[in-house]
This record gives sequence, structure tokens and C-alpha cells, in this order.
Amino acid sequence: MYEDGLRPLRDVISHFGLDAKKSLGQNFLTDLNLTGKIVRSAEGLGDTDLKDSIVYEVGPGPGALTRAILMNGAHRVVAVEMDPRCVEAQKEIQAAYPGKLNVIQGDALEMNELDLIGDTEGRPIKIIANLPYNVGTALLVKWLTTDQWLPWYSSLTLMFQKEVGERIVAAPRTKAYGRLSVLGQYRAKAKIMFDVPARAFIPPPKVTSCIVGLTPTPEQLETPQQKVLEKVVYAAFNQRRKMLRTSLKALGKDPLPYLAAAGIPQTCRAEELTVEDFCRLAHAYQG
Repeated sequence: MYEDGLRPLRDVISHFGLDAKKSLGQNFLTDLNLTGKIVRSAEGLGDTDLKDSIVYEVGPGPGALTRAILMNGAHRVVAVEMDPRCVEAQKEIQAAYPGKLNVIQGDALEMNELDLIGDTEGRPIKIIANLPYNVGTALLVKWLTTDQWLPWYSSLTLMFQKEVGERIVAAPRTKAYGRLSVLGQYRAKAKIMFDVPARAFIPPPKVTSCIVGLTPTPEQLETPQQKVLEKVVYAAFNQRRKMLRTSLKALGKDPLPYLAAAGIPQTCRAEELTVEDFCRLAHAYQG
């Protein structure tokens, strides 16, 4: 038994027959010391206390991260799980924490999170999740492109393959820098908190993972529209080896005037532009 009075995660996996399914991108965490570290790193993001927060979790699996979130005092947890076997396994945690855990079976990509969470009583919402590898990037993009500039959550603490994490936080003029870097840093501060070795999972994946923390930032003056920025960034990186005067022709306009308006040399390539450069460029194109 652990501190929360529940059985070891390996016993839970065995009892409920939770063989990880590749089709669901599953790799289960079993170390509550590690998941506790993830939760503590989430508590340090933004200016909201975990004990006053509602936590939204995707893909809780057998519950290692869920248990750590509750053990560290979260006000309430709302979790979305695709696998009915894992939903069943979560019932033991619900019994140990009455009224603290709500588990919904379904596809997180199709969920309206605020509808699931319901009345927040004015409490902040943190997203903490060991994201399934096959939908991790898509979920991040969903959460980063909310209509309202400051989103409904106060911070994101997410597990990704390390390669994806490096793309999110990458700086210009690096191989990893691309569309996801610009999107991840356009409306948030992003950083890699720490790496997670393959041996921490059942089954162990073939890659190292990492925890990425993202904190939303206030809107700046003359910020381009989200969809316009995405369109410009997509065109630029879709032919990343070409100069912008060529790659941006895909937007259907002569790119030279808005490159000049943004103060960006037409001979630059996409990977040379900072996030601020892309914002100026998108704003000029938008205008």
C-alpha cells in the first residue's frame, strides 16, 4: 500500500489487464515519486496554488499521475480517458478520494473542457497530463489556439516525446525550430522542466520523454490574428530551405511589400525569424 492507501500501480495494471495499446498511444507511468515530481513542477508554473486549483488530465491510464495530483492536494481532478479498462481502474481512486475525481470516457480532442469541468467556483484550472503519444501535439495545438487570448487554464504541464518537447521550446537557427516552436511561444512561455527515461514506463518506449511547462502570456500590442499567423508560418516552413521571397508566394500575394513593411530581408529563410519577426510579418500581411 502507498501513502494514499491504494495498491501499487503494477498490481493495478495486472488486476485490470491493462496491457498498453499502441493504437491509443499508451505508455503507463508506475513511479509515484516521479509523478509527484511532475505535479510539484506544475505547482511552480504561473501564480496559482495547486490546492486551490482544478486539474484537467488527459489519458490518466491506471492512475499514477492522478494519484499524485490528489495526494498533493488538488481541489478537484477532471480526467478524460479513451480506454474503458482504465476508466474502471480509476474507480478505486474515486473511492479513496470521494467527490474529488470525475472520469469521463471519450476522445479529448472532441471534448469541450469547460463543459466537462462545470462550475469552477472561480478556481484556476491547471492542465497536467502524460499525453498519449499519438495525440499529444494535436491536443497542445488545440489548447494553444483558444479564441480568447488568455485561455481558460492557468498553465500546462505536459509529457511529450523529447523530440517534440525540443521542437516546442526551440530557438531560431536550430534544426528543431519550426511551426510548433512559433505556435508554442506565440502565446505562452515554454520550457522543458526535466527528462523522463524510458524505464519509467510500462512498456518502456523507444525514446526519452520530457515534461514541458507552458504559461500563457498577456497579449501584446499589434498582435496578429491567430489564423493569419498560422497561415504565414505554415507557408514559410512548408518550404523552409527556400528564401521567404519564394516560400511566401504560396500565400497568393507578392511577399516583397509585407516583408519590407515588417523590416525582414527577403533573402531570409523561415528558421532565421524569431517569434516576434513572424508576428510582425503576419501583422503586415494581415494589414
